[in-house]
Amino acid sequence: MARRNSKHDPEVTPPAQLAEALGVDFVPELLEQALTHSSYGFEQGCADYERLEFLGDSVLGLAVAAMLYRAHPDLSEGDLSRRHHALVSTTSLAEIARGIGLGAYLRLGRSEQLTGGNDKDSILADAVEAVIGAAYLSAGALIADDLVQRLVEPYRGDVERFGAAMDPKTALIEELALRGGGEPSYTVTGTGPDHDRVFTAELVVRRGDAVVLSATGVAASKKQAELAAALEAWYDLTGNARPAPRA
Repeated sequence: MARRNSKHDPEVTPPAQLAEALGVDFVPELLEQALTHSSYGFEQGCADYERLEFLGDSVLGLAVAAMLYRAHPDLSEGDLSRRHHALVSTTSLAEIARGIGLGAYLRLGRSEQLTGGNDKDSILADAVEAVIGAAYLSAGALIADDLVQRLVEPYRGDVERFGAAMDPKTALIEELALRGGGEPSYTVTGTGPDHDRVFTAELVVRRGDAVVLSATGVAASKKQAELAAALEAWYDLTGNARPAPRA
């Protein structure tokens, strides 16, 4: 198998540009590792980001907990925990990653390249944690904490949206309870061949005989279609702004 040069992949933006954008003096080898997915590491025989991700997860969790503790002195432990959970979720970290263009820097194996790995939520979120871990080892705890604050703070006001994206059915039921009640019902239909099935979920909320809310979700499985419909209904009900469409 032909190997791409591990020091310079022409398909990937040089990591030095990311270091400059983030304002962190990374050890170059650590930043390169933080941007290396396991699929690339397997193909090229080099270290991937998984160990750095493990470290970065802990650094991120503590930094976000401290940020919330200072910013919200009146919130209960339960409220702080829910906000923390939302801000360190895959959904929020993937959005943070897209905000800094992280996907362009990722070194991916061929299979992940072909399936759009540089825009997959799970890969982007893991890479954010790995970059934070690399910052901790390169520049120390204070610099890593500062990096987390700068990355996460712009999204601190979006915790309701992130929470809804994580569990839209529960978020919708909770919001309905605050607004007079109503139980969502779902009708799911499928179209297309078995190997390429598309499911459409129609959600309706009634109070008595009146329909007070409806929404539609489309996905490759029944469960995901229902979740998509619930999230759409939550946005309509709350008036929260939907995230910007991906480029």
